[in-house]
Amino acid sequence: MNFKSTLIKLYYLLVHADGVVNEREVAIAKKMNKEEGIAESDFAVAIASLKNQSVASIYSSALEELKKLDHNQQVRIVGWLCVTANADGFMDKNEWKFIYKIYHTELALNLDEVMKVQKELLGIPSKPMLSPVL
Repeated sequence: MNFKSTLIKLYYLLVHADGVVNEREVAIAKKMNKEEGIAESDFAVAIASLKNQSVASIYSSALEELKKLDHNQQVRIVGWLCVTANADGFMDKNEWKFIYKIYHTELALNLDEVMKVQKELLGIPSKPMLSPVL
């Protein structure tokens, strides 16, 4: 299955979970697209096509695709969802429910793995850096 199309579908569902798409979530999409090699034009076309589908239909197809991806790709997608959900400073309850349902209920992923990938996507070192001894 296609990692990129699955990521876009789940991104779309997440940013609409709380009923508000804000500029920080849009900024994360730009970063996500760049990191994952998704052309802005392809992203825009995909998002436009999703607007004509029901949430249930999008979720069903995205979940089916997600389950066919390898473990690392699944964790990376959930990491992106977490980064996006936290973009505005906090994770809305509906966003958390959405992410939890995917990573825990549907995929049984390890939260520590997801958190590690989330930190990597944000550019945060996974191990604390030691300061030099003077």
